[in-house]
Amino acid sequence: MFLFPSALLRQSRHFAALLVCLLGLASGVHAQQTGPIRLAPDDQQRGLNGVQKNFYFSLSQNPAEADYQSAGFFGQRLRPYLAGEPDALAALNRYRRQKTLFLAERLVFVGAVGLYGQQVLAAPDRQQYFNNTQKVAIGVAAASLLSNIFVSRNTNTHFQRAVEAHNAGRTASRTGLLRQLQPHAVGLGASATGRPLLALSWQL
Repeated sequence: MFLFPSALLRQSRHFAALLVCLLGLASGVHAQQTGPIRLAPDDQQRGLNGVQKNFYFSLSQNPAEADYQSAGFFGQRLRPYLAGEPDALAALNRYRRQKTLFLAERLVFVGAVGLYGQQVLAAPDRQQYFNNTQKVAIGVAAASLLSNIFVSRNTNTHFQRAVEAHNAGRTASRTGLLRQLQPHAVGLGASATGRPLLALSWQL
């Protein structure tokens, strides 16, 4: 517990106001350096079964179109900004898993279509359109397209949740720091000579 004489009461108020201002400036500089992360307007509107293309994000407070950068196919360019944030990284890992499945599905579909086309021209004297190999290729292509619906359904939401978890974590951390700096108790007391004192205490 720290005791201030009444003669320093006004100065202590000025000091407290100055401390609050410095904390605000420090938190503002910190926010400017690390985020929050803002998605491009079109990417904010993506929902279930949305288009599968790269997300764009920015760390600027008021980003212009040129401030947005691509997060990469697997979101790898966003990952450094989520270091030490388990919830955000878990969501980004789910996004990477879904993008990997999406890429595998596209390769399977293209392979099946290629196999079907190869079989059409396999016989030099005639074209084939429905032999046994082509039936298999058609079945694989159809299954691939069906699986794409399930793979793509939540892919975009995983990326959005990673960004939301990062931004929510920053807000909670900043609020927690300010709470720790607040005095635990404020009161008035008297010295041995009867002079009034302002008492501030912090809980460690």
